Amino acid sequence: QVQLVESGGGLVQAGGSLRLSCVASGRSSSTDAAAGWFRQAAGKDREFVALITWTGGITRYRGSVKDRFTISRNNAKNTVYLQMNSLKPEDTAVYYCAAGRYGSATSDFDYWGQGTQVTVSS
Repeated sequence: QVQLVESGGGLVQAGGSLRLSCVASGRSSSTDAAAGWFRQAAGKDREFVALITWTGGITRYRGSVKDRFTISRNNAKNTVYLQMNSLKPEDTAVYYCAAGRYGSATSDFDYWGQGTQVTVSS
């Protein structure tokens, strides 16, 4: 069973930065090919933010974050990071780490963390 634990959320002013971390335990090449970040704002659906493959480090981003967020991974630590720069109030949401297949739909991911709150004040 893959378990994911996120950290690094918090309150930041617009234009600031945060780095989220996600530690995966119990994973292997047979359980998941990619790790991703999704977010869910209050009253809205969960949406794709970014993903990275464990092998090859192939990345994919949501258009609105592509020039501001960077996803990376440390395979030795089974950890995925999301560096978020130039944050905007509309980035406010609970951010979830996920592990699964290469795709941008929630159904592509079988394992989910508990989420970490990111709040950007204007």
